[in-house]
Amino acid sequence: MLNRLIKLFSPNYSDLGQGRVFGLLLIVATLVRFPFFFRDYIDRDESTFILMGQSWVDGYLPYTELWDLKPPITFLFFAGIIYVFGKSFLAIRFFGTLLVASTAFFTYKITETTSTKKIAFWAAMAAVALQSMFGSIQGVMSEHLCMAFFVPGLYFSMKAKRISDYFVAGLLMGLAIMTKLNIAYAVLFVIAYLFFDFFRKKTYNNGLWRMVFYGIGLFVIVLSTLLPYYLTGKAEVWWKSVVLASLEYAGTRRDSVLNLAPTFLVLLSFFLLSWKKNYLNFKDRKIQLITVAILGVLFSFAKAGRINSHYLIQLHPLFVIVAAICISKLPVLKKWDYRPYVAILLFLLPAESYLEYFRITKHKIEQGTFYNGEGIAVPAYLKENHPTEKNVLFLGYHIGYWPMGIYPPTMAATHPSNICRNELFPYFDNSRNTAMEELKYIMDGIRPVIVVTRTNRLKFDKQFEMENQFIDEYLDQYYRLIEQVESADIYQRLE
Repeated sequence: MLNRLIKLFSPNYSDLGQGRVFGLLLIVATLVRFPFFFRDYIDRDESTFILMGQSWVDGYLPYTELWDLKPPITFLFFAGIIYVFGKSFLAIRFFGTLLVASTAFFTYKITETTSTKKIAFWAAMAAVALQSMFGSIQGVMSEHLCMAFFVPGLYFSMKAKRISDYFVAGLLMGLAIMTKLNIAYAVLFVIAYLFFDFFRKKTYNNGLWRMVFYGIGLFVIVLSTLLPYYLTGKAEVWWKSVVLASLEYAGTRRDSVLNLAPTFLVLLSFFLLSWKKNYLNFKDRKIQLITVAILGVLFSFAKAGRINSHYLIQLHPLFVIVAAICISKLPVLKKWDYRPYVAILLFLLPAESYLEYFRITKHKIEQGTFYNGEGIAVPAYLKENHPTEKNVLFLGYHIGYWPMGIYPPTMAATHPSNICRNELFPYFDNSRNTAMEELKYIMDGIRPVIVVTRTNRLKFDKQFEMENQFIDEYLDQYYRLIEQVESADIYQRLE
């Protein structure tokens, strides 16, 4: 058995064509992520993107009917899938898997230019794993979409020779920015390096024209997202929602520097050791460009003042390139047959996926369907027991709006946590200025007949003590608990 595992994880790398590499990456990504295709939601941000995409399909530009803090290309991705495939969790998660495989493929292509096919292959496999395992990143996040543009954009920036190559690189970088605005810092670092490289080589004239087309490609994408707002007289909506709100959010939602320090110290130590041991050739232009891109991502983390598992999706596909190169040069690997241990590790690594396969199989046997979760079960309950009721507020499991065919009651409620983000209220069409005003308007003005919350969980994050106290007291006074569906509490307003 062990020998079979070793052979499985020891392919003939010289025979790996690009099509075969992408196929293997897609198969692995699908096997790891497939059992999560059937969950109602994996992360609340993904649920919000789905709602925003559905709103666009229904004819409303982002930020005009519903609102969330992401650039338009993120919502366009979801809207396109919904427009073609309808309300399909399966389709959304499959296209998310394609994003992961695509990013890993270009990780392979970049690594191949600086190392061997073998190292490139395992760097790409690591990119699949780190975008798919641990925490809630099995969902389709804006970071997945962002890196599916940024990594090939970096590849074209690295390999570009013709003006058209620079234009394509600019288009890809523009798409990356318009999915996740913080990646703009990394893009600026890459552009600054390219300018520096042209001046260093004294190729000013050709370099200038190439960078002009790089910039044109980038701005074509940015301006194309503005165009529908400009044509409908809503350019200010785009400016406030895409630019100003993001800058405000980055300036106010900051963690302690101690939370950032471990990641920065680990990476600093890694690069210092790589330089000292000569594991990385920092005179190589490709290594320089990868390092600059990593520094740009880290700078964006510092500016945001926080790092979470989603943000790290922007780091992993780049870091595994240099990490794989360094690991391949460790002296111990030349003296030790590590393959059996690697094979066992890779077999055991997707433990979350194995558990999820078991869980959905059990759910299929007991419930007759692989689809599972409160975001599916609660709408099913409401359709059966309250078939005409549309005045519903989901303070938890808000993906439930989607199968019910309804919208959140206000723009701020599109993502439940947005209700408590006082700093964002000036940037969308809302006459309320604080979370408490918004909550009072929803509960006293809209007066939802049904309210759904998470069982034994705070309605909002723990730092929002006043908001949590208000909603708890309001539910106690004006609502009664009528049903608990899995881990969701369903409240009905008293007559």
